[in-house]
Amino acid sequence: MSKTLDRLTLLETFIRIAERGSISAAASDLGLSQPSASRQLAELETRFGVQLIRRTTHSMALTAAGQALLRDAREIVSAWNSIEERHGLADGVVKGPLRVVAPVALGQLYLAETALRFQSDNPLVSLDWQLEDGVIRVAEVGCDCWIKIGPIPDDTLIVRNLGSVERLVVASPNCIGTRSLKTPSDVEKLPFIALGPFEGGRIGLSNAIGKKVELTPKVAVTTNNIFSVHRALLMDTGAAVMPRWFVEEDLESGRLVDVLPKWRAAQLNINAAFLPVRHQPKRLEAFLEAVSREVPKIPGVISAESK
Repeated sequence: MSKTLDRLTLLETFIRIAERGSISAAASDLGLSQPSASRQLAELETRFGVQLIRRTTHSMALTAAGQALLRDAREIVSAWNSIEERHGLADGVVKGPLRVVAPVALGQLYLAETALRFQSDNPLVSLDWQLEDGVIRVAEVGCDCWIKIGPIPDDTLIVRNLGSVERLVVASPNCIGTRSLKTPSDVEKLPFIALGPFEGGRIGLSNAIGKKVELTPKVAVTTNNIFSVHRALLMDTGAAVMPRWFVEEDLESGRLVDVLPKWRAAQLNINAAFLPVRHQPKRLEAFLEAVSREVPKIPGVISAESK
């Protein structure tokens, strides 16, 4: 094995140990014995003359030097994989590791099928599919693609708009009761369930001719979990602003009602973000193409190209 490949192997082992938080788990992933993975980590620490991982009886954590090396190691390994992909695959086969972070609900209900179908169509791709609603640092988590609803709070990333989400005010028939809800001010009298960070005590709505209003209803429940909002809606707790893709079946069945058919909350973009590199891996390009085709098919999503 050449020195270059040997160094890459050490870096790949270190990355896997850092991601798994366990030498034994990383060794199992890589098809190594635990002593072999430990020796590779020790050799890397010897080469750099620093401690990369602080180990105790029950846990391990990256040192400051380890965190800095992890970022560089991911860039180096990614660059090598890209070079190998461009020059070693004349037949255009897509292969290699692909780590994607997607929103929990959208990822679980719609995007997971797209991602799994992509991996099935490209069996040499090793897919790492993670669901996370919070803000992440792409370089630190080693993610190739971050799919997020709403703005990407990192101007160092390349952002591709996949589509926009239609959002509407919904409530259960029991919650509405005998109330006559014809205007936004009527709806303001209902208790509301707020989904953070998108909604709070102020809810902006607009109609087809561009008129805007702002509701300031009583917020009965605040949560950062859309499944909890949905459960509260079905328990008649109050009204809420929801994306159409989440409540389409409820609207069709009558479990929920579009309270203000002529008014909509502001649309939110579904964005795909990734690190700027000279040559994007073919696997990432192919995955983005697959997602770009499927996202506009989700109920209530407006294609970025049609706007």
